[in-house]
Amino acid sequence: MAYNNEESINYLEYNSQREHLIIPEYGRYVQKLINQITAIEDREKRNKGARYVISVLGNLNPHLRDVPDFQHKLWDQLFIMSDFKLDIDSPFPIPTREVVQLKPERLTYPQNFPKYRFYGNNIKYMIDVARKWEEGELKNALIIVIANHMKKCFLSWNKDTVTDEVIFNHLLELSNGELNLTAMKEELSTSQNLMKVNKKQSNKTQFFTKNETATNNRNQNRPPANQNRPQQNNNRNQNASNAKPNSPDNTKANLNNPNYKGGKNFKPKNNPNNIV
Repeated sequence: MAYNNEESINYLEYNSQREHLIIPEYGRYVQKLINQITAIEDREKRNKGARYVISVLGNLNPHLRDVPDFQHKLWDQLFIMSDFKLDIDSPFPIPTREVVQLKPERLTYPQNFPKYRFYGNNIKYMIDVARKWEEGELKNALIIVIANHMKKCFLSWNKDTVTDEVIFNHLLELSNGELNLTAMKEELSTSQNLMKVNKKQSNKTQFFTKNETATNNRNQNRPPANQNRPQQNNNRNQNASNAKPNSPDNTKANLNNPNYKGGKNFKPKNNPNNIV
């Protein structure tokens, strides 16, 4: 068959001229295969082709091929890629275009604009709960705890001392005049104690302090590196002084031996020319 360049150019396809891929991750060949299955008139052959496509899609993700939830996802993607035109028997509910394109409702973000932001929203919740309690010692104790926590929050953001009257006025304002501690004779926790609580060590500093203490304890139990050296030197000197003065010198004995072959510069007495 003769190859004609002009005819081959007419059969070229560009991505801009091709059909839009609904799910591009599976590629164009899978999309064409689904289109061919959708055009089959026999229902049994369509079911057989759909199961074959599901097996092909599962082979692309073998680690999720046998998971039931993943099988449901593959069947949904099969109907989506067929543009909801495929009429087959599915083991799962057939999705519709309206359900797939349905957008979720927009979540309402809580908009809280408190007057005293340094107290936080939890303080306002605690105050609302305390307002609903019956009068008694338990309610009074809760109000005092709330006031102390408000003072601690005030000091954490405002690095300065604060009087109890300011906290009582803020509490009275946030509770709409129901929680009144202005006539209380007792005082709240001091600012110094609350500031100590706020300046707790972080996990990083605690980690380093633990390592430093462990290293110091390990170094305390370990003897110094040069502790045994003076004693070893003394023992070596004592052994040298205890050596016999008339002990034979092996070096001189070897030099007197005419058959001794020592260092490179050695010349025996009987062989001045160093001839072996």
